[in-house]
Amino acid sequence: MQHPVVIIGAGPIGLAAAANAIERGLDAVVLEAGADAGAAVGEWAHVRLFSAWAELIDPAARRLLEASGTWSAPDDRAYPTGGEWRERYLVPLARAIDASSHGSVRFGSRVTGVGRAGRDLLVDSGRETDAFAVHVEGGGRLLAGAVIDASGTWTTPNPLGADGYPALGEREHASRISYGIPDFSDPAVAARYAGKHVAVAGRGASAQGVLIGLAGLARQDAATRVSWLLRRSSVGDAFGGGDNDQLEQRGKLGQDARSAASSGVVRSVTRFRTDAVLEQPDGRLTLRSVDGAEVTDVDEVVVVTGFRPDVSFLSEVRLDLDPALGSARALAGQIHPDHHSCGDVAPHGHRELAQPEPGLFLVGMKSYGRAPSFLAMTGFEQVRSVVAALAGDLEAADRVDLVLPETGVCNGAGVFDAPDAVASGGGCCGTPSGPELVSIGRPSEG
Repeated sequence: MQHPVVIIGAGPIGLAAAANAIERGLDAVVLEAGADAGAAVGEWAHVRLFSAWAELIDPAARRLLEASGTWSAPDDRAYPTGGEWRERYLVPLARAIDASSHGSVRFGSRVTGVGRAGRDLLVDSGRETDAFAVHVEGGGRLLAGAVIDASGTWTTPNPLGADGYPALGEREHASRISYGIPDFSDPAVAARYAGKHVAVAGRGASAQGVLIGLAGLARQDAATRVSWLLRRSSVGDAFGGGDNDQLEQRGKLGQDARSAASSGVVRSVTRFRTDAVLEQPDGRLTLRSVDGAEVTDVDEVVVVTGFRPDVSFLSEVRLDLDPALGSARALAGQIHPDHHSCGDVAPHGHRELAQPEPGLFLVGMKSYGRAPSFLAMTGFEQVRSVVAALAGDLEAADRVDLVLPETGVCNGAGVFDAPDAVASGGGCCGTPSGPELVSIGRPSEG
């Protein structure tokens, strides 16, 4: 390959892609918008992962770190926080990549555009052979033999508004609205929420973490109360599989959240799809649903409604994404939260992740689009396959081995307004079983 493989994002999956490229003798340049490795992870440093270290270290990255002679491997059985993951793994990995003869990590390098050098989107000829032109904020331009987009979704959280756009008044009251999981162990953050009426919008693991944190504050200040806003008509299987979850800490999170939700601190408000954020005469907020229902006297709002991919800088390359999720199209049927909740995804690699633009791959959370429940080990296997394909080793690239732990929930998520489909056994899945090692050859479908 005449030009390097350019990897967008120095997060867990981007750095794993670089480690795999280096191991295969490919030149790799990682472009990271932040000031250091795992910049996005650093923004939720206080959150403890429900995967153990054994599932959070890419095999090629481990080999590169061990070869450096300066890395101390963590206990595979322990569960790190985001901050520990970043400091003990991602930061030293970026340094090891940068110190290698084939790798380079460039921080403060926000990608603003990807295209074909000298050819816009309309031009057909030469797209399979000409280099990519990767444009970087500030006027830089880098030629690439292939592009692996591992930029994730962290910078584009979904809004509070139910129709996919910010609710009326959401931007105006931004000082009272936060996105993601607050660090309730921080005294300043705790003071912001303790003794307040907090509305929490969202249903997934992040929302559950917020409920647990607020319930903890309520034990210190009994005036703390929570309105849990759910777009569906019931809580359903929001708390996951509990003891049947093969990721122990993920199951524990659901159990703790269930306890928080039933503690008397939390009031569940179902069928609530936020239309507006209105200021009351006393300065507190009223949240209005699309059907006119209201939650009043709100002091703070925490929005944990997921994230979406940013494809704005890919407007000059040819994409084939699922129209609903914005994910790699081949994955959509297995990860759409309205149709699938098993947490298992069929083995997949370069063929499923390749875009119509030859040499362009979307990996990691970016490959899942708006879908939740992505596991790091899925991304590690994705980039191993992609890099093997770029190195010309199609035998290794098509041999996708993947073990994913079951969630303990395998009845489908039910349709948007009909959660009874879950209770009646409807859905996409059969009876949950134990983990199974699946090894496939060349897929029959792209």
